[in-house]
Amino acid sequence: MTDLLADVTVLDFTRVLAGPYCTRLLADLGARVIKIERPGEGDEMRRGHLQLEEGRTDQSTYFIRINAGKRSVAIDLARPEGRSIVLDLARRADVVVENFLPGVVKKLRCDWESLRAVKPDLVYCSISGYGQTGPLRRHQAFAHIINAMSGVMHLEQQEDPAPRPGYLQTADVLAGTHAFGSILAALWRRARTGQGAYLDVSMLECLIAADDITYGAVLNGGEEYPGPRPGMIVHGIGDRYVAVQTVGAPQLWPRLVAALGRPELATDPRFATPLARRGHWRELRPIICAWLDRFATVDAAVERLTAARIPAAPVLSPREVVAHPHLAQRHAFPEVDHPTRGRLRVTGAPFQVDHRPVGPAAPAPYRAGEHTRAVLTEFLGYAPARIEELRALGAIETV
Repeated sequence: MTDLLADVTVLDFTRVLAGPYCTRLLADLGARVIKIERPGEGDEMRRGHLQLEEGRTDQSTYFIRINAGKRSVAIDLARPEGRSIVLDLARRADVVVENFLPGVVKKLRCDWESLRAVKPDLVYCSISGYGQTGPLRRHQAFAHIINAMSGVMHLEQQEDPAPRPGYLQTADVLAGTHAFGSILAALWRRARTGQGAYLDVSMLECLIAADDITYGAVLNGGEEYPGPRPGMIVHGIGDRYVAVQTVGAPQLWPRLVAALGRPELATDPRFATPLARRGHWRELRPIICAWLDRFATVDAAVERLTAARIPAAPVLSPREVVAHPHLAQRHAFPEVDHPTRGRLRVTGAPFQVDHRPVGPAAPAPYRAGEHTRAVLTEFLGYAPARIEELRALGAIETV
């Protein structure tokens, strides 16, 4: 645990993945994150993959992983009494994060203009598929759709007969990470100047930014750089696969030539320069793969390649990753409490602070509205009678 963001309060209107991933990182660094959920239903990802409790549908490992360390307050944002509570929370908050479709928070009066009216130095971050402006701003966006719109699906087609869905929710996680970084920058400016900020994070632009070659070329009159990516190999040995990288640093080619025991390749005009090797990759790849076929196992190939300082790794399954001793030593999968399952493992923050791993300080909210009463009492100073009145009106839900 770390206290880098101690005393920072985050009002979290996010749901699904991009926004909750951002606020999970903020919570891991010590921020007080107050997650606003819908009464009764809560975040829809409560009903996601692998339910932990028989007979219930609100305890998915998906939800628990990205909402650990947060406090849940269930408010009906459509009711005027609910909006009044939001204004009270905003007066005490430092940061607001939302990832609704553009225009929704304005209808709910939880938008930047409404909340900065009561907290002028507020840092407000909106995460959306296409950004808050432009002709596509109101289009629905999920990672699969953004993958298609970004050009990444096209680039990843490689030699497949048609584009295919990607597995990773890359657009969501990148958007959450970029939001996290921009929020920290805005808080730093506020600490220096007292000025708040409005941040507009686009999933589409985050995924475009993740391309390393093609956009830089196309923007300046060059060609696309589609797959298969020259210099990158995935090759089968026995019933496993090894991944090998032969490009990316000038020293890799001479190391590879030495490992192959083929000094003549260094002066072969087809392979003498990086550009030549890229152009003749279909001829070079079989030479490397034939050498890999000499190894009896993937582990033996990786050991030899690593000794030659050529990047290589076995292709692991998620079960193998979870059990890997390197990640165990890094404490990459911290534990959190669960009321009925005892201790659960989740993914940790992908960085360490002061040589220590960063993970959630508390479990995910067990029920939507689990902390409503405590937050309204301790944080806002509401009297018990007022809380009961709001509950009777249907503006809040308590557990």
